[in-house]
Amino acid sequence: MDDNFSTRAVHAGEERRKPYGALTTPIVQTSTYTFEDTAEILDFMHRKAAGDLPVRDEYGRYSNPTQSAAERKIAALEGGEQALLFASGMCAITTTMLTLLSGGDHLVMVSGSYRRTREFALTFLSRWGIETTLVPVDEPAALATAIRPTTRLIFSETPTNPYLRVMDLPRMVGIARQHNVTTIVDSTFATPINLRPLEYGVDLVIHSATKYLGGHNDLLAGAVVGSGKILGTIEKTRGVLGGVGNPHDAYLLLRGLKTLDLRVRRQNENGQRVAQFLEGHPAVRRVYYPGLPSHPDYEVARRQMAGFGGVVSFEIEGHGEDEDKTGRFIDLLCLPYIGPTLGGVESIVEQPAALLSLDRAERQAAGIKDNLVRYALGIEDADDLIADLNQALAGI
Repeated sequence: MDDNFSTRAVHAGEERRKPYGALTTPIVQTSTYTFEDTAEILDFMHRKAAGDLPVRDEYGRYSNPTQSAAERKIAALEGGEQALLFASGMCAITTTMLTLLSGGDHLVMVSGSYRRTREFALTFLSRWGIETTLVPVDEPAALATAIRPTTRLIFSETPTNPYLRVMDLPRMVGIARQHNVTTIVDSTFATPINLRPLEYGVDLVIHSATKYLGGHNDLLAGAVVGSGKILGTIEKTRGVLGGVGNPHDAYLLLRGLKTLDLRVRRQNENGQRVAQFLEGHPAVRRVYYPGLPSHPDYEVARRQMAGFGGVVSFEIEGHGEDEDKTGRFIDLLCLPYIGPTLGGVESIVEQPAALLSLDRAERQAAGIKDNLVRYALGIEDADDLIADLNQALAGI
């Protein structure tokens, strides 16, 4: 990790001298921006048409000063030319795909991607004649075979949810370049602290900024990072579809980004210690964490990642897949909240099988076992987290 990452997280993207002498970037809470006279409007439109940047703000669906500061900071942390902020991570994904895909195109997606991302591709994109092929994250031969003359995008998450599979990015990028295909990586679980996919030649990086980038479970936002050429096209689509983030969430995101390095380093430490504890506990059948040698992608993760993240997934031991026993274990935990998110300062735990509106056969087909637990670790003391896990496991 760069030695100056925390410095960039605090200062990058923000003007040194801010309005009113404020220390933090103000929330510019307005939907529109006024002009002094007609001459100023005409000059603005001329400069905008000519691409003469920077151009002042015009309307809240296109840009906002608070939002722009957050975008510049995220771009600096990921090492991209530009970043765009959206109302949510899914909004970032859908707007990007709708920009880069047309009827008759083909998309290759890693099968372990977030279920709503898969749903958008398989259910919505298919309506417009866009086909999707799902491939396993660990089968480069399958990825190469899936490419067609009409393939325009390869989409992957790394690590994936909930089994934390890690895509070999150099291998994926190599396949994509052979076929002139654009690559997109959802790096929400990794964060730019642990992995910066653009450095491996990936074209676009996406984040659900709701998670680690915000870090406090109090905002919804998404971000796309990449070259100015591609982002300029996506920005036009955002202006049409309207999925722009709001200035108050952008302000909260700016605040969260300043402590990203500190938070994620602590969550990395907690993740490693908790994973090692769980792997040695007799009441735990299996642990999924890329920082463990037992994980199938351990060697890939070691090559690519500076840390292995704050999410640990594991299976409770028992006869068969005991859904009730797993629920009792979760209810015995004292520190984490029960909920369907991750990345914040508070630890959050969930039983994925309980949160999916699927029957058992459908869950099993999707690879979600009844005894699976996903634990998203916060920044609490590791000793306290382990002690709490130990008492809950003893209780079942």
